[in-house]
Order: sequence, then structure tokens, then C-alpha cells
Amino acid sequence: MAWRFKASKYKNAAPIVPKPEVCIRDICVGSYQTYGNNIAASAAFIAFNWEHAGSSLAVLPIDDCGRKSKTMPLLHAHSDTVTYLDFSPFHDGLLATGSQDCLVKVWHIPEKGLESSISNPECSFSTKQRRVETVGFHPTADCLLWSTAMGCVSLWDLTSQQESFSNNEHPEVIQSLSWKGDGKLCATSCKDKMVRILDPRAESPISLVAESHQSIKDSRVVWLGDQNRVLTTGFDAARLRQVIIRDLRNFAVTEKTLELDCSTGILMPLFDPDTNMLFLAGKGDTTISYLEVTDKDPYLIEGIRHSGEQTKGACLVPKRALRVMEGEVNRIMQLTSNSVIPIMYQVPRKTYRDFHSDLYPETNGFKTELTATQWLNGVNMAVPKISLDPAKRELGEQPIIPRLGPKPFSSTGSSAEFSFDKVFNVPQAPGSENGESQRDSNENSLASNGSVDEPASHENGNGKVDGETASAEDLPEEVPLRAKEPEEEDKPRIISTAERRKSGDREKIFESKASTESEDQFDAALDDVSNQFERLSGQRTSIAERRRMYESRSQSVQEEKPASPVPLRRRESLKVRGEQKPTDEEAMPPPASVEFTRNRSDLSKENLPADINKRNNSNNASNTASKRTSTVFGRVSKFRHLKGTPGHKSTHIENIRNLSRQIPGECDGFQANPERVAVPISGAGGKIAIFELSKPGRLPDGVIPSLVNGNNIMDFQWDPFDNKRLAVACDDGTVKIWAIPEGGLTEPTNEPEKELVAHSDKIYIIRYHPLAKNVFLTASYDMTLKIWDLDTLTEKYCLRGHTDQIFSFAWSPCGAYGATVSKDGKIRVYNPRKSENPIREGPGPVGTRGARLVWAIEGEYIVVTGFDKVSERQIYVYKATDLSAHLGMVGLDVSPAILIPFYDEDSSTIFATGKGDSTIYCYEITEESPFICPLSHHKCSSLTQGLSFLPKNQCDVASVEFAKAQRLTNGTVEPLSFAVPRIKSELFQDDLFPPTKVLWEPTLTASEWLSGSNKPAARISLQPEGMDTLSSIQPAVTTPTPAKKSDSTNINQLIGQQTQFNKVWSADLVRSKQDEIKNSVSARMPINRKLEQDDMEGVDEKEWEE
Repeated sequence: MAWRFKASKYKNAAPIVPKPEVCIRDICVGSYQTYGNNIAASAAFIAFNWEHAGSSLAVLPIDDCGRKSKTMPLLHAHSDTVTYLDFSPFHDGLLATGSQDCLVKVWHIPEKGLESSISNPECSFSTKQRRVETVGFHPTADCLLWSTAMGCVSLWDLTSQQESFSNNEHPEVIQSLSWKGDGKLCATSCKDKMVRILDPRAESPISLVAESHQSIKDSRVVWLGDQNRVLTTGFDAARLRQVIIRDLRNFAVTEKTLELDCSTGILMPLFDPDTNMLFLAGKGDTTISYLEVTDKDPYLIEGIRHSGEQTKGACLVPKRALRVMEGEVNRIMQLTSNSVIPIMYQVPRKTYRDFHSDLYPETNGFKTELTATQWLNGVNMAVPKISLDPAKRELGEQPIIPRLGPKPFSSTGSSAEFSFDKVFNVPQAPGSENGESQRDSNENSLASNGSVDEPASHENGNGKVDGETASAEDLPEEVPLRAKEPEEEDKPRIISTAERRKSGDREKIFESKASTESEDQFDAALDDVSNQFERLSGQRTSIAERRRMYESRSQSVQEEKPASPVPLRRRESLKVRGEQKPTDEEAMPPPASVEFTRNRSDLSKENLPADINKRNNSNNASNTASKRTSTVFGRVSKFRHLKGTPGHKSTHIENIRNLSRQIPGECDGFQANPERVAVPISGAGGKIAIFELSKPGRLPDGVIPSLVNGNNIMDFQWDPFDNKRLAVACDDGTVKIWAIPEGGLTEPTNEPEKELVAHSDKIYIIRYHPLAKNVFLTASYDMTLKIWDLDTLTEKYCLRGHTDQIFSFAWSPCGAYGATVSKDGKIRVYNPRKSENPIREGPGPVGTRGARLVWAIEGEYIVVTGFDKVSERQIYVYKATDLSAHLGMVGLDVSPAILIPFYDEDSSTIFATGKGDSTIYCYEITEESPFICPLSHHKCSSLTQGLSFLPKNQCDVASVEFAKAQRLTNGTVEPLSFAVPRIKSELFQDDLFPPTKVLWEPTLTASEWLSGSNKPAARISLQPEGMDTLSSIQPAVTTPTPAKKSDSTNINQLIGQQTQFNKVWSADLVRSKQDEIKNSVSARMPINRKLEQDDMEGVDEKEWEE
């Protein structure tokens, strides 16, 4: 038993928490329901799931750090969530991914990382309509890939791109698979609560079976190196987390069982066979446990635990990437919701000047002589070991030369003379004598045979070519370097923080390298924003105003992307895949003039003004990206610091009892207009209480005057042009129109003004037309939408095309179009006066719990709120003319409440909240990426049961109130004001309050709209009488007259304009402005040069001498 008292070398290995600047920050990671670790690392790169969908991967250098841009290049890997990813142990640039789209793909990462987004894999395999659960590379055989899908284990030979082994003997889903260190056997953990040992080369592959964790929840298995032992993690019958060690020599009996806590996150085991260090990282946990595995009792010895951020995923870094001269024995890459944290485990030593060989035994190298074919034929060969001692390495303390993976595959799979040097153009192992000559021969062979031409055979939707691969004789002698694609020309290269640090001169990053042509483009772009310059002032003394002027200016700047290295690619990669996500430049709408933005009322391109149409075409042709202020400062909004303020208690309506909890999810559950509010209350007969806003206070106990509908209420809405008229939809398919008497209800009533028998089934939704009086829409369980003329109570149009329940409907601001989102996951746009079928259709939120949508930015965009697969609430922005993919998406939280959006046109602000929420989320919808910009969210003091916004003319603009709402809580109705803090609030803030649409008066009659007439809503100014505007006290910028662009004089005129513009912003003018600021501040604040200690009396000098 003396071994018990022998201290382990790694006993005191301690986690070193890195500084924030060493971490990868500002990334976007979702919550994925997969059996994977969501992150993988090689000695050169790390890869992890990106965004909430998880279908794309971010691939970064292993030593990268700093903040990451949302527009950085990505690996657009799959059309659905990536469930598992793994790097090859022999090629640091070879990445395998599996996905819920039933595909396994292999990717080649360029040596310098991703300089542009990639969507074309080196090869792809299908798992026959079964979701891929796990995928990885064989530990000893090169180019041998394994994967699991449902209960099937498969082996794939990458050189022949064929399936070499398949076993379907598992009755349930395989949750994890791990190989023995020598590559002979593998272990699986299955949802049937069993653990199995497989030998794929035996006639009967499954050799051992034993009962494992007694819960059907997630489980993991890891082979303890070359030992005959496996370790599993999972849950017992009481849902306690467990760690079990088994010996193959007595497989049915557990060697060690360790009971832990009852947390719900699966423990991801990370094992290092060289040091026997085991790390347990639980999904959702804030701690990572370290245990040392021994071959005798107690088998698991606990070490120092790491405590930090909540874990989304974790992986170990290969040993050859460790900083051995700092005593680093292992490194964990911890994936959190917004960062990747490298956690170094360091063994304390007095000095790290020398290499501590006792800490670093020889480890598996990065080169193997065993091929996939040889292994499948029964050959076993250990991976040669390498030393981590820098003195024995060619590059000393620098990282070992990585093998960065294959060039495009060129093997036919049938040639006996096949050479891996033609497939893998990689550096020789350190110490090789003929490295240079061999590399030269590789390059020569690759130039002749290394690139695959586009095959003539049919290509299926999975990106895999049907039929055999083209033979070597069919290949062209030389494939030219791939030309830059338009989207690559426009895309600015993302400079990592590591590159900035290495450069040593940060000014070069922002240094302008534009040519004379780009300067002319800059000057020409000034014409497009000349109207905006006229209202800006060169004499402003506010830094915020100068910044605002810079924003207006830089939105028009066009810059060219410097030439970037062109990687060698296959011709197949020139094609644009359907899976490839739209870039920001493709998604960006063309800039529009102020007049067009204010007055446009049609989505069709035919109705655009000629100059706008021409400009749109030229922008689409050139595809040049605008230099946005957000790339320098981040998005700056005038409404960024909006403030929500509840009304005084004297304005509340209190003591509201018996709120109805049976309102369907498609109904907002609360409606308000400037005079009164409608609140559904519980009880038989479908009651809606009407409360007058002019009579606040505590309601008396007793019977509440209400509208008795006689059936369950499905939806209700106030007439936007008549504050006394309320429409109520019932579950019997009828719509009741109620007229509220002057002064409000005094007693319950069951006699509506009108009754419309709209459908034979329940009604989901009712909506009044925003511009035409008495035009009314109903949506029913029969999956049709009907448009009615309430003057005659007759049906005018019936819209079809839905295949499942309709969640929401919204009229476009111009009133000509309507949009729906439904349970079948589709967004549809209708032009009801021209077609009963949708004119556009595209994918919407995948969650089936519920959804809402509103139109934004003059009907150019559609904002949709919904759920993803794991019930996370999300906000999407779509281009109204292209619903194929969303332009932007923001994830909020996991909640069952449907997010109800309210859109303010003048400020382009979305207010979103759900029933039972205490937060009102605020976002600005913009026409440039990221399209959804967060503002200050409003925290309510109580739970919100309903929210309804009032027309714009109800806002107190003198208090800079730009939105006003009524909020329903469990027992009160209280006003809620949203304002923007301003210093000069005594002036009318005309930059916040443009002329607003008159939506409280009808623009059209029902007969006019039904006859096809379109008329934009009138606009009025909200400026109170006698109140000066903010712009009136600020002199305008003197801008040159826009020059007419002609072929002969265009350049000279633009150069003249550039010179005049530079004079406005000369250095002398800036200095004079600074002096004016100082003088104005000095005039307001008296200068007192007297110090406080001048009035103090000191001690006598004699006392100092004593």
C-alpha cells in the first residue's frame, strides 16, 4: 500500500485563469441539443458552432484572441445544426462535421485560416436520412473516418470516398463512441442504457455488452488510452450524475462508480492518456473538475477544480501545441455563450528555464504509415512517438510544424500505385533530410493532377457527385487559379487581434489605400447625401453632433478591398451553393433618397422612380460595400438610451379582477385607444370589460360593466378610425361589432351593433385595414383569410395557400399587401386584390409554439418573432421582396411566452414583450447589417399581461416622448411613456419627430380600396405651436451645388467639390471651434483660482523646530 503515499507529479496541477484579452470574445453561440462537445481543436485551429442555428462553424487560429466581428468568414457547413465536429490527428487542417441534415462532410482549412467563407466540402457522405450523431477520425489509420447515425456505426475511406464498414446492431441511438489508443477496438454508449465493445474487422463486431447508466438521458464514453479500460459518464435512475470505470477483463462488473450531483448537464469527459488527467466539464456548469485516473483503488483522485463561466462545450488541445517551457501539461478550450476561454493546467515548479522531461512523456506524433486500406485488411501499426523537448525539435520552442491537411482529393480509389504525397501536400516531419526536394515534387505533382475538374455526371442536392470520380486521364493538365467571386471582392478582410498585435503599427490597420478612382467614387457619393449635409452644421460645438455628421458622411464612402491571396480551389468551388448564407453585401438594400423613403407605398420595382431604379441597378452590378460607421464606432442610434417611464399612480386604473387566462396565443389579449381600453375577463359568455382612460382610479367592487359575446373570445381589436367601435371574434365563426356609448359602459350588454357570420369554424385573427375605413380581415381554422366590406357585411376576397394554422397577419404600411406566418414554418406575402395565392413565400421560425410579424421601414422589411427548436425566443428580419433567408437574427431567452412585437414607424423601433414578462425588449430596425440593433430595454416593476401602443398624436413631444402605450398587469392598467433624454428639451426635436402619418383618420373608403385605388397616408408635423425646432438654432453646412455627372467634366467637378469639402473641415477651423467651446464653457462657469488651503492658518514655526 506504499503507492498510496507516493505523490503524483500532476497532483498540484492548477488551472490558470487567463485575462479577458487572451480570450476570444464577442462570439455568438446557441444552445444545441446534440451529443457533441460543440468545439474541437487541432494544433493549428479551433472550430466551434456559430450562432443559434449552429449550421455554420467559426474556424480560428489556435492562439487567436480578442473581439470577433459578426461578419468574419465562416464555414457554412450544413443546412441544419452541426451535431459533431472533429479534427484529424494527422492533418491539422482536415475537419470532419456531422449534422442533423443527415450528411457527413470533410473540410480542408487553408494554412492561413479562413480568409473568406467556405461552403464547398472536400467530400460528402450521406447517412440515408438518419441524423448524424457523432463523427471523428481513426486514431492510428490515416484518412479513415467513422460516424454514427441512430443505431448504425459506419467507417468511411476518404481516399476512395466510399463506406467501408457498417453495423446496425444497436437498437437505439448511439450517444457516444471512443477508440482504444491502438485503434483496434472501439466502445459505444447507447440510449438503451448499454455500453458495448466493437471490433469492426471481426465477423461478429460486437464482442462485449454490459449494463451502463440507468437513465435514458445523455451519456458519454471515453477509452482510457491503451489500457483495457473504458470510462463512461451519465445519469443513474435517480438522475444523479455518474462516472463509471470498467475493465474489459471483467466487463459486466464496474471497477469504480462515482456518484456526483444531480445537475441536468451531461459531463463531457476529456482524457489525456499521457498524464492520465481526466477533466469533467458539465454542460451548463460553471465548474470544470480535474481528476487523476489510477489503476488501483481509489481509481479517481480529485485535483484542483476550475470555477468560471458557464460551459457550452469543451475540448483538449493536442499535446504538441502546449507551451511546455511554461509547465503547461494540458489546455482546455472552454466554449461559453459569448467567448472561448483557454484554460491552462500548469504544474508548479521553481523554475521553467529547463524542460521538465518528467512531466512530458513521449506522445503520439502527427505522422502515421498506416493507411485506411491497410487497417481494414487487418494491419495494426502504432503511431510513432515524438518528444516535446524543444532541444530535440527542429524549431526549438516554437510549435511543431503542423500538417495542414489535404489539397483537393484526386485519387480514383482504384490505382495500386496511389501515393499519399499527391493527396497530402504537407511539410515533412521534423528531422527529415529531403524535406525540400519532396515538397517541390509534391507541388509539381499537384499542379498536374491535384485539382479536380467539374465532372460531367449529375450532382445531387447533397453536393456529392453521382457516379465514379473522374480518372486521372480525364483531368486537365493545369487548372488556373480561381478568380475572385463578386462577394469576395466586396468583403472586407477581418483582421484578428493577434494580427494587430504582431503588426506593431496599429495605424496601418486603418490606413487608407484607396486609389484615385476610389477617391472619385467617394466624391461622387457625396452627391447622394447632399440633402443630409444641408441640415448639418459646420459650426456645431457638440462632439455628438460632429460624430453624427461623420456617420452621414461615411455611409456614402466606397472603398475597395485590397487584393488578398487567392487560394488554390477546385472548379466546383466556383459555384454558389444553395446552402451558402447571404453575405452582408448581398443582403444590403440599395440606398434610397429621403423623398422616396417617405413616400414609397408599393413593393413592386416597376413603381420605383427612374433615378432610384437606375441607382439600384448600378449598385447591384458593382456590388461594392459601403464603409459604415458601425465598423469604426459601432452602430449609434439616437434612440439608444430611450427611457421607459410608467405614469403616476393617479393615472392608473386599479382593482381589475378576474382577468381571463383562456385567451388564445394568437390574440394580444389587450387593446387600447386614446379614450378607452378593452380587457377580457373570466367567466361564461366571453366577457370584455371596457374602461375609460378619462376615469382612472380604483374600480369599485362588484359587477364590472362588460360586453357579453355569448361565446369564447378568440381575438378583438379597436377600429383605428373610431374609438367607440370594437370588433370581437368568437369561436363560433362570428364577428360582433360593438358600439361603446359616450361616457363608457354603465352595465353589461349583449346586443352588438352588427354581427358578421364570417366562417364556419373558429376564427384565429381579425385585423382592420390601416388606411381604408371598414375594410376588415378574418383568418380562420379552415386556413383561409377573408376580406370584408363592413359597410355591406359582404365578403370581397378569400386568400388561400396555407397548410397549417395561421399564427399572425399584418397589413403592409401602404395597405396593398398582407403577410402571414404560420405553423408550417412559412412566411407568405399576399396581394389580395390581384391573387388569392401568395405572391412570395419563404421559411420562417422553425418553432411551432407561436409567432408574430410586423412590417418595417416603409414596408421594405418584415420583422418576425418566434421560436427555434429549443424554444429560444428569436427576432428575425426579412427583406419583403426576398423571403428565402433572413437578413438578421437576435436570440433573447428561453420562455414559453410568445414575443409580441410593436413597431413605431417614425423611430423604426421594435418593442417586444410576452405575457408574463417583466422586460420590454427594444431594438432598432435598420437597413444595414446587423439590421437589428439593441436599444435600452425597459424593466417593469411587475409582470406584463398585455401592451398596446397609442397613435403618434398622443405623444407629448414637448417632453421628447416618441411612443406611448397602455400596459396591463395582473390588476391594473397603467400608462407607459418612452422618451429620449435630451439637454435642450425646450426645443422641438425635429431630428426625432419627422412628419408622421395620420393613421387615426381614414385615407380611403372601403369602396375606393376595393376598386384598386392606392393612396399614401397624409403626413403632419407634431411640432407644437410656438415651439422652435432644434435645427432652426443651428446654422446649416454650406455644401457645394451637386454637379451634373457627365463623361467629360465629372472628374474635375468632383475634385473641386472634394477641395471645398476639405476646406470646411480644415485644421484651423477645428482649432477655432475648440476655442469657442472653451470660451462658451468659461462664460457659463465662474473661474475661481483660490485654493481652499489659502484660508487655513498654519502652525507656528517654533512648533516645527520642536
